[in-house]
Amino acid sequence: MSMRIRFTAALAGCLLTVSTYGAPMVPAQNVVQLPVKNDPTISFRIWFQVGSQDDPKGKEGLADITASMLTDAATTTNSYERILERLFPLAAGYGVSSSVEMTVMTGRIHRDNLEEYYPLLMDAILRPAFQQDDLNRIKSQALNALENTLRYSNDEELGKAVLYGDIFAGTAYAHLTTGTVQGVKSITLDDVRKFYRTHFTQESVVIGIGGGYPESLVDRLRKDLGELAAGRAVVTPPPTPAPLDNFRVTIVEKDVPATAISMGFPITPLRGSKEWYALAIANSWLGEHRNSSSHLYQVIREERGLNYGDYSYIEQYARAGQLTKPPQNVSRRNQIFEIWIRPVPNEARHFALRAALREYTRLVQHGLTQEQFDRQRAFLKKYVLHYAPTSMERLGYALDDRFYGIKGSHLELFRTMMDTLTLQDVKDAIRKHLRLDAMQIAIITTKDGAALKQALVSNAPSPITYRTPKPASVVEEDKEISVFPLNVKAEQVKVVGVEAVFER
Repeated sequence: MSMRIRFTAALAGCLLTVSTYGAPMVPAQNVVQLPVKNDPTISFRIWFQVGSQDDPKGKEGLADITASMLTDAATTTNSYERILERLFPLAAGYGVSSSVEMTVMTGRIHRDNLEEYYPLLMDAILRPAFQQDDLNRIKSQALNALENTLRYSNDEELGKAVLYGDIFAGTAYAHLTTGTVQGVKSITLDDVRKFYRTHFTQESVVIGIGGGYPESLVDRLRKDLGELAAGRAVVTPPPTPAPLDNFRVTIVEKDVPATAISMGFPITPLRGSKEWYALAIANSWLGEHRNSSSHLYQVIREERGLNYGDYSYIEQYARAGQLTKPPQNVSRRNQIFEIWIRPVPNEARHFALRAALREYTRLVQHGLTQEQFDRQRAFLKKYVLHYAPTSMERLGYALDDRFYGIKGSHLELFRTMMDTLTLQDVKDAIRKHLRLDAMQIAIITTKDGAALKQALVSNAPSPITYRTPKPASVVEEDKEISVFPLNVKAEQVKVVGVEAVFER
């Protein structure tokens, strides 16, 4: 079954049912339950099938701001300050996670406090006040994130955002969930109200509930969320990124002491497919997130001490700087393979880029050895047990299973695949999906972009020196790395100032 069909099937059956009292109810098939009887807390994940891909052109950021106007603003019942006052003694809160294709409102409460908490959560979803002062505050926060935090305070996330923008240029995936500077500035209360009525509807909602909840709460949620506006879920076609046929580089200049590098290209396998799990083994060996035993980490960090870490990914890893395990509810129909080199000294940037691409090339050309394969799948079979230790996290995975059309559980399938996949399966997946002929590269570096461009396109040697002596084996390998060929053409390199990033 194609991803498009599976995704559409996940939305099917959304015609509203009617209660015995004549009021509309969210259909039972749009409820994902994860009961855990010994859990004293109740977890809510209310998924609306909308995301930044649905932002109107010129209003980039509207989906994210509309979501924030539900969770970080007043309702018609309570001011924002009063909401915070009422939540504080409950030791509870609610929030929202916005991504390209999913908007998920989350909340967690001890079951003893359910009756005090539940009306506040429903008010947030059903009765937002949409006040101008709240919008002004939320827009100001979004602009600060774009103009200050991302541009000047987080080079790692900046590089990843530039990379995604380049790969998906011209598609609905291209801009950040937060939006663009001009897009955020243009958003009005009328825009928010219209977007809410169009996308936060009876037929776009999937109710996720987990933990030690009473069974009566399920029907209560179905009935109450049946008060949302009528309207079919909007199914946005998946993006079609432009073909990547060469090495393309974006150099972003700013005043920095170290250089962050992100690189990658689109891939088609998605979670739930055999090939995805085969690539997961190869990727884990190459660059498992925050894992010091992975290959890139050993080569660049451990042996040479150039940075804090070096990782790779086969699906988007949102908030990578904050998390040690994969996030939930950032599912998407188009993914990329990505290598992330955390900041290295500017003088080592060319060498580090070569080192990462050399190791990646060797993986694609030679695959894993039997020993590497056996060790990595044994590691992953145990490691995945730590992905979702709480009811809230397992509920998040259950919603993602719904998105991808996975029968059963991705977490269980992951472990099963570690027993059934062969080394040949992994080699076949590498050969089919990991490319050597093309790569999009984003480099956040100091204000000498022209010099770096010239070094890249001329394949100038990039020898490296260390403050402390290195083993002879490392010194000899460095000689090979420093002249490792990069197929970069001058016309495929652009140099931009950081002030222009995220503007439109």
